[in-house]
Amino acid sequence: MAAVILRCSADRLLRRNYPGLVGRLADSGRFLDRWRLGFCPDLQPGTEAWLLLQGTNDAGSGLIGHGWISSAPYQAAAGSVPGATDWFVAVVFDAVLPLGEQIRPGTLGAAIPDGCWAGAGGPPLVTVPPSYEPVLRRLWRDYGPAAVDPAEVAAGTLPPEATSAVLVNRWERDGDARRACLAFHGTSCAACGFSFESAYGELAADAIAIHHVVPPAMLDSGYQLDPIADLVPLCRNCHAVAHGTNPPRTIPELRDMMSGAGHIRGRVVSDADLRAQEDARRILGGPA
Repeated sequence: MAAVILRCSADRLLRRNYPGLVGRLADSGRFLDRWRLGFCPDLQPGTEAWLLLQGTNDAGSGLIGHGWISSAPYQAAAGSVPGATDWFVAVVFDAVLPLGEQIRPGTLGAAIPDGCWAGAGGPPLVTVPPSYEPVLRRLWRDYGPAAVDPAEVAAGTLPPEATSAVLVNRWERDGDARRACLAFHGTSCAACGFSFESAYGELAADAIAIHHVVPPAMLDSGYQLDPIADLVPLCRNCHAVAHGTNPPRTIPELRDMMSGAGHIRGRVVSDADLRAQEDARRILGGPA
């Protein structure tokens, strides 16, 4: 499904209380907004959407937000909103940049020379060619907002000497890489086997952290990430212990530490496992 660019002027963003949107999204991680298009586009829920600020010059333009189309195009009920005869879509924004920190047209133009990155006017919605989608994601990963770990201690609650910083490479936060890693390795911790889904239910399956096997400082900017070989899922405890040294501890080292402390990594044996063991004994002629 093709991605789209939502083009918007600075005046329109300010009328929509964009600074407030930035704050609310920082608190909740998601923000649902009604987006006026003025025409009925061929859009499906789940379409990736990029928010492009269009000003009168390069300083007032640039890529400023990311989200997803969450509804089919619709018209508001007559009299419910100004311009009710226009077409709207619901957009869920999951990341935005404060005004003034947008990714500038010069940076965008260097990566995609024939894009619509500067200047006012033009249609409010533009379809992104499929070949441009990975380029936009890479730019957003490199220049977009840094993700905040909700488990981190709030600044000022402890004296500086009691806290330590953990540097996390943007690759560990990339959505596509994360999905590929979890699709291959599963959602259980690669070190201790803890499963958020088993402990807290299906809604907590995404709470697992993603850890970079090779320290990011050892990788140059041209490195091509392999999400299966380079990333592994770790629970928050194991992730913190892994980053307790520089370079981080390896997965075998974490397992050795747990084994030395008397904790053996394992899992609950299911009925299917027991039947498989009984079948194996019968085949081998051993005692049942």
